[in-house]
Amino acid sequence: MAKNYTICLGTIGGGLSSSPDGGETWNRIRSPLPSECNVRALAVYPTDPQRILAGTDAGIFRSNDNGVTWEELDSPMGDLQIWSVTVDPMDAETIFAGTKPEGFRSKDGGKSWEKLSMGVDMNCPVGTPRTTNIIVDPRDNRTIWAGIEVDGIYKSLDGGDSWVHLPDLGPDPFHGDIHGMAISPGATTSIYATSPFGIATSTDEGESWDYHYFPKFNESDNRSYCRGVAIMPDNPNVILVGNGDSIPGVTGAIRRTTDAGKTWDAVPLPVEPNSVVYWFATNPAVPDTVVAASLYGYVYVSDDAGQSWKKLRKEFGEIRSLALTPS
Repeated sequence: MAKNYTICLGTIGGGLSSSPDGGETWNRIRSPLPSECNVRALAVYPTDPQRILAGTDAGIFRSNDNGVTWEELDSPMGDLQIWSVTVDPMDAETIFAGTKPEGFRSKDGGKSWEKLSMGVDMNCPVGTPRTTNIIVDPRDNRTIWAGIEVDGIYKSLDGGDSWVHLPDLGPDPFHGDIHGMAISPGATTSIYATSPFGIATSTDEGESWDYHYFPKFNESDNRSYCRGVAIMPDNPNVILVGNGDSIPGVTGAIRRTTDAGKTWDAVPLPVEPNSVVYWFATNPAVPDTVVAASLYGYVYVSDDAGQSWKKLRKEFGEIRSLALTPS
C-alpha cells in the first residue's frame, strides 16, 4: 500500500529523484536541476513541509510543491560544492548553506547571499574543509552550530555574523571530522556529532565531549565508522546512527538507542547494507517514519521509529542526501 509521505533523494552523478508514495514509484528531476548533477544536501522548511531546498554542485534550488517542480535561486554558489542547507525554524526567510569551504547566509529567502566568515582552518588533512552540517539552535535562533569536515565544530551566537571554534572533540584530528550533527533540547540539552570514530555527546554547550565507539565489523578494521545521526521527532530518547566498516565500506548497520545514548543496539535489517549507512531523513509531520540510505544505493524505511525496516525495491547510485515530507 502506498504511503502518505514523499521521499526526496540526492545522488552523486544521478541528480535528484522523488517518490510521492513512500518509495513505490519514483520521478527523476530533470529541470532546472541538471539530471546528472551532484546533490549532497536536502532540507525541508520547518514551517512549510511542502517546501524543500536542494544544495548541488550547480547551485541551490527550491521546490514549493513537495518536490514536483523546482526553481533555481540566484546565488554565488554555482561553482561550489554545497554540503548542507538549513532554514531558520523561527524565520523562514533566513537560509544557511554550508559549502566547500565555509558557507553562506541569506536573510531574504534566497534573493541575496552573504559569505560566512567562520575562520575555518584551511590546512585540512583531506584537502579543503567542508561544512557538512549547519543547525539553527531550536532554543535561540541567534545560535548557529556548524560541523566541519575536518575541523571540528564552530558556533555563532549572533546569527552567523561571528564564529568561535569549540574545543577539540578528541586527541586525533579525525575526532573532529564531523559527519552528522543533531541537537536535543531539554532540561539538559545534548549536542550530538558523528565522525569516523563514533558519536560524541556534549551536555555543556560544546565545551567538552564524550565519545561512544561502536563495535568493529572486522578485527582488522581501523575503527567502526559513523556518518549520519537522527533524533526521532516525537521521542528524543530514540536516536539513530549510520554505521559501517569504513567509507564507502562493504557493509554497514543502523545503530539505535532508546535511552538517549546510554545503550545502543544494531537494528535488524532485511538486507545487509552494501556500504556504510550514510544518511537519514525524519519529519515531525510524519513522526514515526524514518528513511535511511546506504552510500551505495540501498534505501530503507521504518514506520515504527526505527524498530523494524523494509528495503525499497528501487536502488540508486551513490546516495548523499535524503528528505522526508508529508504527501
